[in-house]
Amino acid sequence: MFALDALTMSQPAMWRLLRAESAAAFAAICIAYNQLGLSWGLAALLFLLPDIGMLGYLRGPVIGARCYNALHTLILPALLIAASLLAGWHMALEIGLIWAGHIEFDRMLGYGLKLPTAFGDTHLGRVGRQAA
Repeated sequence: MFALDALTMSQPAMWRLLRAESAAAFAAICIAYNQLGLSWGLAALLFLLPDIGMLGYLRGPVIGARCYNALHTLILPALLIAASLLAGWHMALEIGLIWAGHIEFDRMLGYGLKLPTAFGDTHLGRVGRQAA
């Protein structure tokens, strides 16, 4: 039996579970995007835009983590998607799905929310050359 009990799972197992969850969410976003007939050209153009938050690291790891995390939480894209559905603004739905897709893609690869210690320290573990 496959158990999802966080109290008995090792930290690496939890990280793998979170990455698998993000892969499923990314796939669902891609399917929805395709089924809605939205522009894959726009998706290609905007997909990496949230990474502009990395520029905050020019001011140090604390500011960098804040800027990066502000653009890599699902709160803002979810609000954008909700507002688009309420107001009927088609472009906001498209941008929100692209943004959410970027976040889930990053998390699927292990790039989580940044800790203020260093760029490679995330809530999904260490990434980069020093990853264990």
